[in-house]
Amino acid sequence: MAKIKMKKKSASTDMTAMCDVAFLLLTFFILTATAKVPEALPVDTPSSTVLTKMPDTDLAIITIGKGKDGVSKVFFDMKGRELRKETLAGMGTKLGVEFSEEDKAKFALMDDFGVPLANLKQIIDMKAADRSKAPQPGIPMDSLDNQLKDWLLVSRRAAIDLSGGTKELQIAIKGDAKEDYPKIKKIMDILQDQKINSFSLVTGMRGKDF
Repeated sequence: MAKIKMKKKSASTDMTAMCDVAFLLLTFFILTATAKVPEALPVDTPSSTVLTKMPDTDLAIITIGKGKDGVSKVFFDMKGRELRKETLAGMGTKLGVEFSEEDKAKFALMDDFGVPLANLKQIIDMKAADRSKAPQPGIPMDSLDNQLKDWLLVSRRAAIDLSGGTKELQIAIKGDAKEDYPKIKKIMDILQDQKINSFSLVTGMRGKDF
């Protein structure tokens, strides 16, 4: 008896729904992702296995490292827009430099900086993409012009005033792994002069040793 041959039907899968889901996920990740802003003073932090998340507000970060010219520089950063505004206003009053409300609003959106207060307005007026490329000599911390000490003092007072006396400003030091110890110690001495005995050290994450 002759065998009956069945016609083969072409198998196809409708991928429309899958494509819709893929594009929805891609759109979600693009809209929720935060672009990494280039650091004005990139540093190679020491490695550590300890994982502790830094707060998003009421935090001051002192960064120390060598610039492109090989000279050690100190940069300063604060987390919290209102904190930045109040601190800039306080520094302007303390050192006699006038900043407009527009300057304060722009400064609130900035990241770390490393210039004397008299030159800060030039950095504020730059576009975000140009700030990281602009040459910044670092914040003065000499005995005759110790502006790092002033930034710490004024920002701590601003944090206390904004919180109604309930919060202290947290301090973190972000130093290059190859930075000379005397430079780090000088920053620690400035902290201790203001009775700051508790601060964090920013490190890079590495795998645990087994």
